[in-house]
Amino acid sequence: MTRLSLSFACEDYDRIRALRDGRVVPEGIDLNVVALPVEETFYRQARYREFDVSEMSLSTYLLTLDRPSPPFVALPVFPSRSFRHQSVYVNTAAGLTGPADLRGRRVGLPEYQLTACVWQRGILAEHYGVPVESVRYFTGGLSQPGRIEKIGLDLPPKISVTPIGPDQTLSAMLAEGELDAVYCPGTPAGFGTDPRLGRLFPDFQAEERDYYRRTGIFPIMHTVVIRREVYERHPWIARSLTKAFIQALDLAYTDLAQRNALKVMLPWLEQHLAETLEALGAGYWDYGLERNRHVLETFARYSAEQGLAARPRTAEEIVLAQADDGFRL
Repeated sequence: MTRLSLSFACEDYDRIRALRDGRVVPEGIDLNVVALPVEETFYRQARYREFDVSEMSLSTYLLTLDRPSPPFVALPVFPSRSFRHQSVYVNTAAGLTGPADLRGRRVGLPEYQLTACVWQRGILAEHYGVPVESVRYFTGGLSQPGRIEKIGLDLPPKISVTPIGPDQTLSAMLAEGELDAVYCPGTPAGFGTDPRLGRLFPDFQAEERDYYRRTGIFPIMHTVVIRREVYERHPWIARSLTKAFIQALDLAYTDLAQRNALKVMLPWLEQHLAETLEALGAGYWDYGLERNRHVLETFARYSAEQGLAARPRTAEEIVLAQADDGFRL
């Protein structure tokens, strides 16, 4: 059988690397892996659909499902996850002694629809009593000016979102007190050296551990999408790719556990991994629809509640259920 050639754009993650270096080869597919920064991949795929398969922001993908002809389908594969308490930053002179103090404040966001920010607003609303509409939002580049929303938004009037100036950055505005807080996936310029910048949750690891203990949610940031026309011509690729992604993930787990020669440049990796397993359990990054149903459906609910998605969706509506066979080595 002739092998199908597909392009795949993704960050160079450890859980993807075996696909790039050839240790894992998807059945029937020659996968041309293009390692790109996430923002470039998202922009090129969302705007121009340049790749057959790509990593994509979960929020952006979810919004494409509201279109009359959704351009992508998603695999139950999630190359990026992150707890989000750690990346809520504050101006230390703003008098924010706890999450409840955010009500009525000015908060910066790189984009309103950014996956990290959807999680942060949802968590703050559901678990800390900070309604989404109680905050005034300002959007723009975190450390570089000129960032705009990837997808046009039609938000309800109760939600206030204002773009910052074309020469402004959220980092500078936070330091100068023009913003009280910033929700973002990254780190504001100057954090760690500028005493005007701090975290809303100083002991964020304890907060995130408690959040996982109560909810079982390790937030999904990105999924893997296939251009719909490619999938409809070759529906078998969903299973083949999912199986290969799981094999690559299992090799990444194995690399983390290796002790005779560390594959990751963390001298106390063994202790860090032990703490992670104690807090999250084995298979904490596992793919699959059922294992991640509550995570996907919580995010979909947050997106709808925040005026983004037209309605909440089930996990089966978000990712391809027929690709979820739980393949393991």
